Amino acid sequence: MSSLTFYIVDVFAETKYTGNQLAVFTGSTGDLSDAQMQQIAREINYSETTFILSTNTRNGGYDVRIFTPQTELPFAGHPTLGTAFILQQEILQTAIATLSLNLKVGQIPVSFDYGTAGAEVVWMQQPAPTFGQILDPAAIAAALGLNPAAIDPRFPIQEVSTGVPFIIVPLQTQADLKAARVNRELYFQQVESLTAKEVLLFCPQTYDPANTLSVRVFADYLGIPEDPATGSANGCLAGYLVNYRYWGDTILDIRVEQGHEINRPSLLLLKAQQQATAEITVLVGGRVLLIARGEFL
Repeated sequence: MSSLTFYIVDVFAETKYTGNQLAVFTGSTGDLSDAQMQQIAREINYSETTFILSTNTRNGGYDVRIFTPQTELPFAGHPTLGTAFILQQEILQTAIATLSLNLKVGQIPVSFDYGTAGAEVVWMQQPAPTFGQILDPAAIAAALGLNPAAIDPRFPIQEVSTGVPFIIVPLQTQADLKAARVNRELYFQQVESLTAKEVLLFCPQTYDPANTLSVRVFADYLGIPEDPATGSANGCLAGYLVNYRYWGDTILDIRVEQGHEINRPSLLLLKAQQQATAEITVLVGGRVLLIARGEFL
């Protein structure tokens, strides 16, 4: 195997090591087999590792594969933003407005808002959200170690997907959000028959008054007790908030904090709008910081 160049980036981070880290591989990645990419992802052991297969476009986009240490993913949020950032900053090295990634889920457009120091915010347009099963609040509350009164009764607990499905759980207060603890036995029973295996909880109180919502994401079923920053889950949340008119509007532009409970505070920017066709357009954005670059031998 030829040597590969890799980059470590921090996505949704206001300062280094507070968001969600990612390894992005370039170079001779197109020569790698699926098994080799899976092995590298296992050795790197981040939640996700991406491989840019070619620096030439195909159908207007760059071919990219996303792997966790266990499996390949069709789509994920922070890998999409982190990989697009590396393409723009390290490979193309020019202040382009947009590019697209060809992922398993389809082609994902990415755009860049620039400041004096380069790309300040990277945005991705996720697939339009789809809405699945509505779940029993009492059962989900028990699986999360919560009193049923913690669930906001105005809105349903529901599976939502913009490429990766999540269970969206509306809570009443930040105290409820802090109190959530996964009961693995009950949680596994609840998600076993569902498409969604991960859960996003949110509430309208925040640690930082500049932000709009606080979020926690649990993925014990997939071996991740708590995720510090989850673009795919928050894209589902954006679609959910617009679909149920959480603030009585079909247009959304908010700041979401995640990871405070595990001392990895992150910031995600969400925009969404319901179109005349009833389809909901979802944008998820955040800062991406380059941490390191090197050679993988």
